[in-house]
Amino acid sequence: MKHILVIRLSAMGDVAMTVPVISALIQQDKNVKVTVVSRPFFKPFFDGMERVDFFGVDLKDRHKGFVGIYRLFQELKKLKIDGVADLHNVLRSKVLRTFFKILGTKVAFTDKGRADKKALTRVENKVFQPVKSMVDRHVDTFQQLGFSIDLSQSHFPEKTLISQDISDVVGEKQNYKWIGIAPFAQYETKVYPQDLMTETIALLAQNKSNKILLFGGGDTEIQKLNQLQQGFDNVIVVAGKIKFDQELHLIQNLDLMLSMDSGNAHIAAMYGIKVVTLWGHTHPYAGFMPFGQPLAHCITADRTQYPKLPTSVYGNKITEGYEDVMRTIKPQTVVNKINELL
Repeated sequence: MKHILVIRLSAMGDVAMTVPVISALIQQDKNVKVTVVSRPFFKPFFDGMERVDFFGVDLKDRHKGFVGIYRLFQELKKLKIDGVADLHNVLRSKVLRTFFKILGTKVAFTDKGRADKKALTRVENKVFQPVKSMVDRHVDTFQQLGFSIDLSQSHFPEKTLISQDISDVVGEKQNYKWIGIAPFAQYETKVYPQDLMTETIALLAQNKSNKILLFGGGDTEIQKLNQLQQGFDNVIVVAGKIKFDQELHLIQNLDLMLSMDSGNAHIAAMYGIKVVTLWGHTHPYAGFMPFGQPLAHCITADRTQYPKLPTSVYGNKITEGYEDVMRTIKPQTVVNKINELL
């Protein structure tokens, strides 16, 4: 049996995007086992996956700096690794895979397609066409190691039963449509304005067979979620009330997730849940469309009004005069799309 080391240290959405690829590999090749190296927080993504082990890194202490990465290599070397798939391709992972390469271990890494992404997001001579998705790029990485993965044949995990702890927060499923909403993202350029999100929630909450579950994390976000929830008896703030692994169990049981271009979209997608995404300065063409979701589920800001879009791959660049691009997405448009899919 071949033992493959998979490296993806962060961030939440990026780690989630590796799950369908690793899952398909395991399902389609019974002679392979995988050890995923990532931050301990992401371990629940891989719980219950056959022939997949998880190795939590401690980048703040034990595995910090060059000496720490060498220590990590010494620890991983004991696992008898046959191949390394570096799905992160940053300085830390490059150093780690180089140690394995020196040992004579076969190594492959994901090409992030920077030139294509730059062409898509530049203002002059913009090439407005889809670049290869990150998920497909990861498939290419495994191909270099001799594994062919067919993502069209992948199976999503079975839904986890809702525990009593979760039911205490959200109630029983019964005949409700559970709509998850994750209204936050790492950068403001990717966040739907709060007044428009309030309007969207109000429209969805009018239908009493909808139960709207609000996701987020940290005190600031929870405060904003509490504001969004005010006045609606079928809107529930989930954030801060259940543990991360329970949150994953809840997401598996949603009828639909409404998310920004951020981690929760990819988490819901890795479970095969329908995902509607809202896009501001970024765009699904940049390769980060949630796995298995059609382009029709992505609602993008108006390029007729804002022709320079997309201006950024990750949303970390602000273009002058483009602060309000997400206001071109109307709440009714979002609600119509959700109703169409439920």
